[in-house]
Amino acid sequence: MSELPDTPRRFVAGAKCPGCQAMDKVVMYRKAGIQYRECVACGYLDEMAFEQNFRELETRVNRTEQEKQEELAVVRLLDTGRPT
Repeated sequence: MSELPDTPRRFVAGAKCPGCQAMDKVVMYRKAGIQYRECVACGYLDEMAFEQNFRELETRVNRTEQEKQEELAVVRLLDTGRPT
């Protein structure tokens, strides 16, 4: 490629080339706002398309305090007097 990429080329650890199946030979970089992956062993090149409209997974970190409070439940432990 004659033009310099927008971001430096970075190797992707553990990635396998879809073309030649070589391990740890794939680099990723962004050029003109488009993400590419390229194999340095065989020259395989493709454009990475990412879906922009995704739903963020719900975790305890991204919920509001009100949502957390609504999920609280009271648990009663009963002592039956019998040893287990």
